[in-house]
Amino acid sequence: TINFLRSPIGRATLSVREDEIAAESVGVNTTKIKVIAFVFGAMTASIAGSLQAGFIGSVVPKDYTFINSINVLIIVVFGGLGSMTGTIVAAIVLGILNMVLQNVASIRMIIYSLALILVMIFRPGGLLGTWELSLSRFFKKDKEVN
Repeated sequence: TINFLRSPIGRATLSVREDEIAAESVGVNTTKIKVIAFVFGAMTASIAGSLQAGFIGSVVPKDYTFINSINVLIIVVFGGLGSMTGTIVAAIVLGILNMVLQNVASIRMIIYSLALILVMIFRPGGLLGTWELSLSRFFKKDKEVN
């Protein structure tokens, strides 16, 4: 992810996300960047669907309900735009909430709706905002002073 963000295409993607008009004014082909983003998103979704089908063992249309789509939306909103760490934390939190609210399925969607509204009002950047967990923090070598 970091390598992509530091590449020219990654920087162009970030500039299109932040301000499309400004990106276009400095020479970024916004249509090309949007197509690349769409292709990467579709590729990621197809890999996820393939892994899920392999894990479950079958693919049946009834497995993909409106509630499942809402769960994905909740994870994206809780995680924040462009935050990999936030998305992982949001998926874990939603999984725990699903288990806790399993016995009260009738009000689960009301609780999710309220949580979505509160996150969008008070934490529009997601639960973690722009904070990202970097493994390089754990593997840094101490530099010797000569």
